[in-house]
Amino acid sequence: STHIVWRWKVSDAASQLPPEYQKLMVPLDECKPVNGGKEILLTSSGGGALLLDKETKQCRFYAHVPIAHSIAMLLGRRIAIALSTHPQGNSLELYDADKPAEVLFRDSLYSGHGVVWMEKSQRLYALGFDELRAYTLEQWETDAPLLKLEKTWKLPIDNGHDLVRLSDYELGFSGYEDVYKFDLANETFTLFQPMQGKKDIKSFNYDAETGYLVYTQAEIDWWTHHIYIEHPMKVLTLENINLYKVRTFE
Repeated sequence: STHIVWRWKVSDAASQLPPEYQKLMVPLDECKPVNGGKEILLTSSGGGALLLDKETKQCRFYAHVPIAHSIAMLLGRRIAIALSTHPQGNSLELYDADKPAEVLFRDSLYSGHGVVWMEKSQRLYALGFDELRAYTLEQWETDAPLLKLEKTWKLPIDNGHDLVRLSDYELGFSGYEDVYKFDLANETFTLFQPMQGKKDIKSFNYDAETGYLVYTQAEIDWWTHHIYIEHPMKVLTLENINLYKVRTFE
């Protein structure tokens, strides 16, 4: 059986957050470990985002972000969030971890679904419905930082969904129909062979050295009760939890 070693739910933070976040943080759709796994970035399609201390379960940041789908920690503890299809969404927003709910910068991004900070290239990559974008950090030492759009690429598929770092030089992303990788140097898209042909992939994590792969696939509407693992092959089943994305901790 699957043994749960840590858990958190939004009601645990009732004394730390404005009351409306009890609804804004349901359902959760992203859980990204940062700061060596000491903190967790969370987003909810209900309209909220949090930065959570893993050990103490203290909320260190919160923001109202309609249909947020992805989140990333940037230099200087700035936070980028991708917002999906909503009248106040379809955007990429920038925040400071020390300034809850205060938008520092905003750019339009239709069906924002993924954000990943690439340390080596010092670029933020953002995934929308049918495009991938690269941004650089501008005016970062000021109180008015900007994300400068450097380049946009048309995806080989529509419905861009999960965006992940595969290596310093490659990104991976899923759509309804398949999973692809993007070579940052050559600016080319190719099918991601370990997951070729898999549809409705909601999240995936991959270690290029070992081939270790962990992913979720929509099986009941947008969710599943299974976490799939390859190399070694294993399936974790959580019957009482509607799973959307899964992330691995280093």
